[in-house]
Amino acid sequence: MSSGLAGIPLALEPLNRKEFVSDQEVRWCPGCGDYAVLAAFQGLMPELGIKRENTVIISGIGCSSRFPYYVDTYGMHSIHGRAPSIATGVAIARPDLAVWVMTGDGDALSIGGNHLIHALRRNVNITIMLFNNRIYGLTKGQFSPTSEAGKVTKSSPAGSVDHPFNPVTLALGAEASFVARTIDSDRKHLTSVLRAAIEHRGASLVEIYQNCPIFNDDAFAGLKEVDSPAVIPLVHGEPITFAGGQLGVVRGADGRLAVKPVSDVAASDLVVHDAQAKDATLAFELSQLTDTQDLSASPIGVFRDVARPVFDDEARNQVSMPADREAALQRLIAGPDTWTIV
Repeated sequence: MSSGLAGIPLALEPLNRKEFVSDQEVRWCPGCGDYAVLAAFQGLMPELGIKRENTVIISGIGCSSRFPYYVDTYGMHSIHGRAPSIATGVAIARPDLAVWVMTGDGDALSIGGNHLIHALRRNVNITIMLFNNRIYGLTKGQFSPTSEAGKVTKSSPAGSVDHPFNPVTLALGAEASFVARTIDSDRKHLTSVLRAAIEHRGASLVEIYQNCPIFNDDAFAGLKEVDSPAVIPLVHGEPITFAGGQLGVVRGADGRLAVKPVSDVAASDLVVHDAQAKDATLAFELSQLTDTQDLSASPIGVFRDVARPVFDDEARNQVSMPADREAALQRLIAGPDTWTIV
C-alpha cells in the first residue's frame, strides 16, 4: 500500500514540537478538548519528519476551525462546510503537500455534509479530523447533528427531536477507505490513530470525541473511565473484548453482532477485528454498536483501512504529458477525426 506521505519532501534537519507552534494566542475556552488535540498534533508532526512548508491545514467554520492559526505551517481558515472541497483542489494541484482538514460535527455534518461524503467516496488523499463535541460551541450551544434526541439547548428548549448522526457509519456508507474514532483525552491512542490516518493513501476520516466544557461538559465522561464498559476497543487482528476483558463481541444466531460475557462463550466465538477486509460489512456492523443516544457503548479505534484508487492520483495521470510529446502531438493532429469544408 502506497503511503499517504509518498512524494512529500522530508526536512533536512530533525524537527521538534516548538517549530509547529505558531505565535498566535490560542483562543479556546479553558478546559476545551481542542487543546489536547492540538498538543497531540504538534507532537506528532515532527515525528513524521515532513517539511513544515509542505504541510497545509484547511478548516471550515467553528471552534476547531481555528486550528490553522495555532500551527506554524501553511493553512486556510475557509468557508463553512467547504473545507473538504478546498482541500481536494490543494491535493490535486500539489501532490507534494500533506493536506489536513479540521472540521467539527456541525461544520462537517450539517452544511458541509455533501462536501464531506464526496471527498470520502472520491478517495482524495486528505486527512480529515472531525471534532465531535455533540453541540454547536462557536454559536453558543445549539444542538448539532450529533446531539442526542431530547437535547435541551437554546435552539431546542423543549428538547431536540432530531435523530443523531453516527459519523463513522456515514463515512463507511460513503465507502471511505480509512475510518477511525478516538478520544481527545487519550493522547497515546489519538496520536497513533492520527499517524495511521496520515500515512494512509486516500481519504482518511478520524472522528474525535472532544469535550466542550462550556456548553456540553462531560458528554463523554463515561468513555474516559479506566476499563470503561462503554468503550469497545478495536485492534486489527485481535478478538474484540472490553470492560477489562469481561465482555466480548460475538456473532449471534441471527447473524448479527452481539455483546456477551466472555465467560459465557468460547474463545473461538469472539469476533476478530479485520480493518483491512475489502468488504466493509464488518466495519459497518461494528459502527452500529455505537449508542448515539446515551453513549453507553462506543467502538474506539480504526474501523477500516483499505487501499483503493486515489482521486487526485488518477486525475493527475489523465492530464500528465506523455514522454514522447512531439509524437503525441502529431497523433492528435493527424488523428481519425476529419472535417470536410465546403
